[in-house]
Amino acid sequence: MEFSDLIGMLAVGLAAGMASGLLGIGGGVLFVPGLVLFADLSVLEAAATSLVAVVMVSVAGAYRQREYGNLRLRDGLLIGVLSPLGVLAGAVLANTVPERALELGFAAIQLYFAFELVRRVTGRSGDESVRPTG
Repeated sequence: MEFSDLIGMLAVGLAAGMASGLLGIGGGVLFVPGLVLFADLSVLEAAATSLVAVVMVSVAGAYRQREYGNLRLRDGLLIGVLSPLGVLAGAVLANTVPERALELGFAAIQLYFAFELVRRVTGRSGDESVRPTG
């Protein structure tokens, strides 16, 4: 691993940790592209590897947010209990589709969420202009 790649990985780790604590994101949004770009992993390898990092970041973030009173334990446990079913299905699917399809699918999901967040912040929906404020 080159020095620039190591610096990139450290930056991704720091950014993902900060984004996780600030916004509740980090794993798939930053770890996967970071591992693809700086560790030269495939999308499939990066996604699998990021799951380990997500666990550590999630525990630290949940602990800290609990101190602030922001943790909704019941909701988190419900999602956590149901997620392994999706993980099993996703892992099978990820190992059967081409790498390019995974890359495009990942990019499409990120673009969709970015569009929806911008739409929500600007108050725009498909056919209405700007939502009145006040």
